[in-house]
Amino acid sequence: MAKIILSPLKNRRIENGHPWIYDNEVSDIQGEVKQGEIVEVYTHKKKFIGKGYANPLSHILVRLLTTNPKEEINRTFFKRRIQEAYAYRQKLGYQDTFRLVFGEADFLPALVIDKFGDYFSLQTLAFGIDQFKNDIVEILEEIFNPKGIYERNDVPVRELEGLSQMSGFLGKDFDTQVVIKENNFRVLIDIANGQKTGYFLDQTANRAAIAPFVNQATVLDCFSHTGSFAIHAAGYGAKKVTAVDISEVAIRTAKENAKLNSLDNIDFVVANAFDLLKEWTKEGKQFDTVILDPPAFTKTRGNIDNALRGYKEINLRGMKLVKRGGFLITCSCSHFIKPDIFKKVIYDAAIDAGKTIREVLYRPQGNDHPILWNVEETLYLKFYVLQIL
Repeated sequence: MAKIILSPLKNRRIENGHPWIYDNEVSDIQGEVKQGEIVEVYTHKKKFIGKGYANPLSHILVRLLTTNPKEEINRTFFKRRIQEAYAYRQKLGYQDTFRLVFGEADFLPALVIDKFGDYFSLQTLAFGIDQFKNDIVEILEEIFNPKGIYERNDVPVRELEGLSQMSGFLGKDFDTQVVIKENNFRVLIDIANGQKTGYFLDQTANRAAIAPFVNQATVLDCFSHTGSFAIHAAGYGAKKVTAVDISEVAIRTAKENAKLNSLDNIDFVVANAFDLLKEWTKEGKQFDTVILDPPAFTKTRGNIDNALRGYKEINLRGMKLVKRGGFLITCSCSHFIKPDIFKKVIYDAAIDAGKTIREVLYRPQGNDHPILWNVEETLYLKFYVLQIL
C-alpha cells in the first residue's frame, strides 16, 4: 500500500479532521499511487493520519475514509457506514424520503444517496468511490429491498476525476416519475431528469418552516422550479400564491403538483425572475411574503463577484415588493457564498432599498444533510426569514 507523506506546513487542517488532501500538500509519496487505490497518509513526522482512496489525476489526491489503521476498506466497511448513516437519520425521525448518505458528512467522501420512498438515487463523484459502486448497489438491495436504483452521475465534477458522465438504471428498470410525500404534501418528482439527484431534499424542513409567514398572505415564489415552496405556501393557508420560473417544463410539473394536492390558489408564470422582479418593482406591486430560492449563482470561486451581484439584485428587488411588515424568505445554495458573506449581501441590498430588516429565522440545510464543523464544505445552504420594515 502506497504511503502519502504530508508537507510540514499542511498538517493542521487534515489532523483536525478534514478528509481532503490536495496534491500540493504532499512532500513525498512512497510507492506507486494508482487511481482508486487505497493509500495510507502520514504527517511529516510519520504520524498515521488515515486511509483513503487516491487519484493522482485529481487535485484532491486523497479522500480519507478512516483514521483507524486496522480498519479494512472493503464491502463490509461500506455496508457498516451506510447502516450508521441510516441509523442516524432514523434517530432524527426520518422515515420515507431523505438523503441517506451525504458524502464527507457521513464519512463516505464523494458518495451521495437519496431515498425517495422505495426508490434510490445514487452519485459516485470520485474515482475511488466509483470502484465500489456495484458493492453499494448490492448493499442498498440488502438493507432496503428497493423497487429501483437510479444512477445520477451526469455531473461535470466527475470529469475532474477522470470519470465520464453517465446516468441510468442500476438494476431493473422502473418509472422514474415518482410521487413522494413531503411535509404531508404529495410531490411529483423525476429521478432521471430532475435537478441534481431528482429533487432538492435539503429544503424539506425549511419548506415546513414557512407556515407562519404565508398563512392568509399573498405570496410571490420566485425560482419556483417544480413548485415545492408554492405548494407549501398554498397548503399552509396563503390567500394567493404566484409561482414564477423560467422553465416551461418545471412549471408544467408544478401545475401537476398543485393538482395532486387539490390546490387552486396558485398562479403559475413562465418568466425570467430577474426581469419580472424589475418590472413589478416599477409597477409598484406588493406582496405579504416574497420567497427567493434561486439556483446556485456560482459553482466556482472565480465567479463569486458576479454571483454576489446577482444575489444583491434579486434581494433588493424582492424586498421592494414586500409590504411593510411583511416577510422576505431568501436562500443561497452555493457553498462558495459563506453565511457571513450572504448576510452582508442582504444587508447591503436593504440599505440600497431603504429598508430595515428584522431577522426572524435562520436555518441551514436539513439534518439529513449533516454539517461537520471541521469540514466547512458540508455547510452550503443558507435560509433566512426576514421581516421588512
